[in-house]
Amino acid sequence: MDKNFSISKDFVNTRLDRWFKKNVIYVPQSLIEKNIRKGNIRVNNEKKKSSYKLQQNDLVNIKNIHFKADKHKEKKIKYIPTKKELTYSSSLFIENNENFSVINKPNGIPVQGGTKSKRNILDILSKTKEFENSPPYPVHRIDKETTGVLIIAKNRKYAQLLTSLFRIRKIHKTYLGIVLGEPKEKKGTLIDYLFHYEDDKKVKTKAITHFQVVDSNGKYSLLKLNPLTGRKHQLRKQLLNIGNPILGDSKYRLNKNTYKKDAHLMLHAYKINFSINNIKYNFKADLPKDFLEILNEKYLKNYF
Repeated sequence: MDKNFSISKDFVNTRLDRWFKKNVIYVPQSLIEKNIRKGNIRVNNEKKKSSYKLQQNDLVNIKNIHFKADKHKEKKIKYIPTKKELTYSSSLFIENNENFSVINKPNGIPVQGGTKSKRNILDILSKTKEFENSPPYPVHRIDKETTGVLIIAKNRKYAQLLTSLFRIRKIHKTYLGIVLGEPKEKKGTLIDYLFHYEDDKKVKTKAITHFQVVDSNGKYSLLKLNPLTGRKHQLRKQLLNIGNPILGDSKYRLNKNTYKKDAHLMLHAYKINFSINNIKYNFKADLPKDFLEILNEKYLKNYF
């Protein structure tokens, strides 16, 4: 395959690997990354990373690629929600307009489907009356175990707009978390360099979070958290780093005794605010029942 593709405005800020899979041929991610590293897939005749965000009029150059779609085709099976799930999903909406919806995401459901999970928020929402005229577009993610505010766009224009606002840090999020112990300072800023893998390479990125102790009994604390960056598992990693892991975290914990199998992650995306065309938007997600129960059980005051 030797072809050149010009990028239209519809795919501005789309990752190179995702664009290739959607517009050229659907093959395993590992094959796409391998060909990008080899330089068989270039942008404007220059080698780029898989994560490169395409810009309008970019020219994607594809050379010396020879594989059949049928051989590598992966079946993408959409999750079909039950009637009970559809009925329940109607109670999740905080805001619903012609351009985007805001929901209070429950625990235990990922935003998008993957190899390990079929049940997901997007597939469930796609079958609701709120999205009967448009597919749901994800603009940001929160962990499967995290509850709270989640924005879903209803058209490509607002998907790109909201994604851009997240990228330039014009969308502000506030989380509430119940942690073990009490931070040494009542409020402050956590600055860490976190590692992740990109194209098989270990990459270091800066993570910044403002925090404030809302209430504490010494053994447990309720924190208000304002992340300025959006790294994977940022809050969970940073709080573990200072010795105050989030209650119910099965991955980032001090020892086995700090995690209960019957308790999920006590991290809630409580509030989000941003502006579009001089219109201010502020949305809050009510605390889930089990979060409130843990606050009561640990004798922590709820100011929210």
